[in-house]
Amino acid sequence: MADPMKSVALFCAASENIAQSYFDAAAEVGSMLGVMGAELVYGGARFGLMEATACAAKDSGARIVGVVPEILVERDRVSMLLDEMVLCRNLSERKDIMLQRSDILVALPGGVGTLDEIFHVLAAGTIGYHTKHVVLYNTDGFWDDMTVMFDGMKEKGFLRGNPLLSVVDNIDDLKRTIMEI
Repeated sequence: MADPMKSVALFCAASENIAQSYFDAAAEVGSMLGVMGAELVYGGARFGLMEATACAAKDSGARIVGVVPEILVERDRVSMLLDEMVLCRNLSERKDIMLQRSDILVALPGGVGTLDEIFHVLAAGTIGYHTKHVVLYNTDGFWDDMTVMFDGMKEKGFLRGNPLLSVVDNIDDLKRTIMEI
């Protein structure tokens, strides 16, 4: 019997004003997900790394699920690539739906929204709401400072370690991590 399709939630920037290397990495992740036969669950915006990942994933055969807050619909910011749109009221609801609909969560570089998503999922896992992994895709060392912060928090006793968090630096390690979950 074949393994069921993996559902991968993606947290990342909707910004257009970032270095091309981040767009290239996002497209690489999207292509990998499509080739793996994965389902991409993401915020559904048609900008930035969100759209770059979705476009490459769609071109490579992935099923695309956009979890879209009403405000994105009102502002006409929804991607046209979606196979399924899950409408939600706000960002809090979106995070919960993405967590529920995924097997694993991957964070590409992003801003405050991406940080909020990562911390929401990690906090929920810490107190036992789920056991799903969050993988930080460390494009160009983007997550280095955050890993230093986590190490410092651990040294000071504020973290007991987080088996649900991992950091990968390349696409092969990301693929391997997704496949192992």
